[in-house]
Amino acid sequence: MRPTEQGVPADTVVLCGIAAAVALAHLLTNQRYGFHRDELQFLSDAQHLEWGFVAYPPLTPFLERILLSIFGVSMEGLRLFSVIAQAVAVYVTGLMARELGGRRLAQATAALCVALSGPSLFNGTEFQYTSFDFLWWVLIAYCVIRLLHSENPRWWLAIGVFTGLGLMTKYAVMFFVAGLLGGFLLTGARRWFASWYFLAGTGIALAIFLPNLIWLVHHNFISYHFLQYIHARDVGEGRAQGFLRGQFLLCVNPASTPLWIGGLAAFFLSRRYRALAWMYAIPLALFYFGKGRQYYMAAAYPMLMAMGAAAGERWVESLKRGWRRAVEGVFFIGIAACGLFAAVVVLPIASGGPLMRFALENNDDLREEIGWHEELQSVAAILHALPPEQRANTGVFTGNYGEAGAVEILGPAYHLPAPISTTNSAWLRGYPTPPPTTLIVLGYSQGVAERAFTNCRLAGDVRNALGVENEESRDHPDIFVCGPPRLPWPEFWKEYQQFG
Repeated sequence: MRPTEQGVPADTVVLCGIAAAVALAHLLTNQRYGFHRDELQFLSDAQHLEWGFVAYPPLTPFLERILLSIFGVSMEGLRLFSVIAQAVAVYVTGLMARELGGRRLAQATAALCVALSGPSLFNGTEFQYTSFDFLWWVLIAYCVIRLLHSENPRWWLAIGVFTGLGLMTKYAVMFFVAGLLGGFLLTGARRWFASWYFLAGTGIALAIFLPNLIWLVHHNFISYHFLQYIHARDVGEGRAQGFLRGQFLLCVNPASTPLWIGGLAAFFLSRRYRALAWMYAIPLALFYFGKGRQYYMAAAYPMLMAMGAAAGERWVESLKRGWRRAVEGVFFIGIAACGLFAAVVVLPIASGGPLMRFALENNDDLREEIGWHEELQSVAAILHALPPEQRANTGVFTGNYGEAGAVEILGPAYHLPAPISTTNSAWLRGYPTPPPTTLIVLGYSQGVAERAFTNCRLAGDVRNALGVENEESRDHPDIFVCGPPRLPWPEFWKEYQQFG
């Protein structure tokens, strides 16, 4: 490593530059479009902090509560931690390559391959639990590499911290932990289980996770039932199809395929680092046979990129100068081209014109950011058209968590009451007392609304100025004004609990 004049290694400066470019790209684009449905659920839950939520552990809503208190309802402000998480993940990927023997080319290559991959680009555009889950997987892998390289068992403590944070973010980190434990058991790294630092790290992870575990016990493991439902829904709707294909096209920059395959092979061939090959292979098998969705493995690839870049750097150095330049040129042109295409599809680069149309046509998630304010304007118009005495006893009943979050977070600007919802954690919060006698109902078909509520009439519909089709405008565009539920409120609440 060549130091700079200030004494900071030049390799570190390069990695910081790549990470800063990632952050800047997101900061310049994250204020466009609107909030995603999932983001609105996180913000709603952030207003009702607990040690757990039906759909996920508590860390992401807690982080959003911090940002809400600082920035208010600001898209770029509320997405800041996601941006930082992706920048750190990119930087740490470069550090993994360094730890594995890679010099500047390897470090920059690994960082760029992750920075220009679809999952990393997406995870910085929204605040999702995947944004932070991705970071914890990368940090756990880095700490495992440091443990195996330095043979210092104190790294178990850091592994415990990041595992605990992972458990408080997304339960799927357990698949990576299964890979870690299996990888150590299947290789000579099993000797590190004999260290008391392993027990201490395990204790740290469990201590961090304990409040959520107590919450799960208190709520009869409702999150487990939620995950069962979501998995069955995903399999039934075909969302688990194409899992292996997605490992090449969705989880990574496609042009980086030789790099991560080479990294996996190099891990298997390395006596010291073979455990990391199993840290990839075991979760891959579990998700494949368990019918997981394609992107579930995305966070396991940075460590493969790091090893592949380190091994690839040594290989290209053995080539003649002309061949080396040709190989590097083709590789980096491919990475840049695939990365540019992914950026155009994933990032909200344009606020209008052909680039925006292209992104909306090819990205379901961006379509789900369109139309929330127009929907709330329609609800507000219906509410304020009611007679004053009826309006005073009117509630807004929402069918999905995005609508509930929109009414709670964005609705006050339109003088809307707090939402009523039976979906996910909103169901645990119950209905208002006394309950309203009139309901404006969103997110239901006419048949379902009439079965659930009395005296329903069509009062409006959901549209957006861009004519974008998403779940709201396509699947349940009608807005109804109804009377109370057909069942007494306690029975109705029990009968109509929903997961989504």
